[in-house]
Amino acid sequence: MTAKKVWKITSNLITGLLFLLLIFMIFVVVSSKASGGEPNLLGYQLKTVLSGSMEPTFKTGSIIAVKPLSDTTNLKEKDVITFMQQDQTIVTHRIIKVIKQGDQVIYQTKGDNNEDADVNPVMAQNVVAKYTGVTIPFLGYLLDFAKSSKGMATLLITPGVLLLIYSALTILKALKELDKPKRETEKTA
Repeated sequence: MTAKKVWKITSNLITGLLFLLLIFMIFVVVSSKASGGEPNLLGYQLKTVLSGSMEPTFKTGSIIAVKPLSDTTNLKEKDVITFMQQDQTIVTHRIIKVIKQGDQVIYQTKGDNNEDADVNPVMAQNVVAKYTGVTIPFLGYLLDFAKSSKGMATLLITPGVLLLIYSALTILKALKELDKPKRETEKTA
């Protein structure tokens, strides 16, 4: 394989990766702003892990995918759920006990890394979603940064500028290649 072919393949790969990065960053920023929180992807919500209460299941700074639920009364022990606490914060912990009182279903939860169960049991109507088993380590830090105004500007502008610079370099290289035959004919004349 010649150096030209290797350069062309590498060039196409870099262009494609920069373009995909730009599209992904636009998606993350727009989705975060539209939902007022974490982005949604194919019906799943992406949540940022803010504490170590569920380690080693997922580490602080990870992104987890959760599936919103319409029926929150049929969950079972060992399911990992995302729920709204009384102070309106969102928490993701594991169900350690299901309590049924007539029509009411209440879940006792606990973080995997916590010694004690959560003080307040979770009423079924406060369950927001169920953990799907998908975790992406460290991406939560990037997502939190993307939600800030500096992060949004940086993550949208940087891939675009890199793509423009790379395109300009590719165009300059192509122009030099076009000039090469002209210079060679001038030398022989």
